[in-house]
Amino acid sequence: MNFLKRAWWRLTGHGGKTLSLTGLFLVICTLVLSGYLIQAAAARAAEGAKRQVGAVATMQLDVDALMRSGGVDTDGAGHGGVIGDKGDLHRSVVDKICAAAVVDRCNYTSDAGAFPTKSMKLYQPVPAPAGEGSPMTDLFKADGIRDLDSVGEFRNGDAELLSGHGITPDSKKDEIVVEERLAKANHLKVGDRLALKAGELPAPGQKQNETAHSFEVVGIYKSGTADAGQYVPPVTDPANHLYVSPDGASILMNKGTGKDGVVKEATFTLHDPDDLDALRRAAKSAGVDPQIFPLTVNDKQYRALVGPITKTADFATVTVWLVAVAGTVILALIVAASLRERRGELGILMSLGERGPRLLAQHLVEIVACALVAIGLATACSPVLSEAIGQRLLSSQVSAAREEAADRTPEQDYANTGGGTKSNEPAADPIHEMDVRLGPADITKIAATGLGIAGLATLVPGIRVLRLTPRDILTKGN
Repeated sequence: MNFLKRAWWRLTGHGGKTLSLTGLFLVICTLVLSGYLIQAAAARAAEGAKRQVGAVATMQLDVDALMRSGGVDTDGAGHGGVIGDKGDLHRSVVDKICAAAVVDRCNYTSDAGAFPTKSMKLYQPVPAPAGEGSPMTDLFKADGIRDLDSVGEFRNGDAELLSGHGITPDSKKDEIVVEERLAKANHLKVGDRLALKAGELPAPGQKQNETAHSFEVVGIYKSGTADAGQYVPPVTDPANHLYVSPDGASILMNKGTGKDGVVKEATFTLHDPDDLDALRRAAKSAGVDPQIFPLTVNDKQYRALVGPITKTADFATVTVWLVAVAGTVILALIVAASLRERRGELGILMSLGERGPRLLAQHLVEIVACALVAIGLATACSPVLSEAIGQRLLSSQVSAAREEAADRTPEQDYANTGGGTKSNEPAADPIHEMDVRLGPADITKIAATGLGIAGLATLVPGIRVLRLTPRDILTKGN
């Protein structure tokens, strides 16, 4: 008799067992497919986050490495020193790196200072107590930037432009943006010109450079930080924070301008956080010493965005494996118990000349038929279930991530004379929604998984059928 017919008669003649086996398969396939869908949704979210924020690689001077290389001129006694030309990062070199294929966009930043002049006074709402003033702090903080809109405090809303325009890649070297309180104290408006002296202290035994450099006020902005109500060094007061072009910062550092202009820091936004090695190779090809000007990647925003959904995907991965392994074991036990119950049937069929492989094939057809029905039902149920479960898991991970971020103390940037933290990136809100989609690839994966479980659960306990004879089955039972 055809084993396919026997399998059909068995399935229809024992409806209760068929339904229970199909239900068990449905639970297994639904959970496994839901895990696959959550994994796929997390992968899409991660790719979207990469395209959204990329990764920011920062290149700046490592003073310790420069000293070890002999790039610092000491006073002969080993006390202190002056950074020489070897510590300069020129724009012409940075432009070569910006042209690398892995770079999406780049920016220059320069950290300069400027001494006041007769026409441009510091903003000091509270005078300095006797003996607390110092030439090291009685100056403006001037940041040379390529694009004002890329500055962290403007991106995250802590500062806003009130009038005029900001610094752009096309800005001239004499353009400057000043804070509202400083502008009022010096009676400045957009279009006025002001004079500043380079904020470089003279070497011991030399006179300070008194040359005044003229700048045009092209914009006035408002800082979100209010007055402290007590004396603070002028260089740390947000009202004394100026923004100039990279060339303007080079002038205030007594450095060259144009392609020979010097920048303190260069940032490169990568297409992918994994492109750092390619960027390092591009920097080396441009002539940058990787020891003196190391590249570091700030992927904090990317990690903040995808952290919770990645943890949710990891949980889904563990669930898939646990359900697959547990389902295989349970089904193998069920099949083994079914074979023991049907020993009389197996013995009679083998005594009539039926071969063991065909008996095993009959059981496999029965299990696969139940699995196919369950897979079809699972494709209808899993999208709804995975979205509900995944959203619940993701919400809990997002809440935990926000609590952790709120409790974390920002890391102080001691290299910044104006204070602040090392990260000037706006806070990133984690991905809190899951985009679940069921596609042909997911159906193929669950079909392969379901049929694989059916095959293993049938073949492992059923292989002993091939070793038995009709006499063994009918006389010895189990």
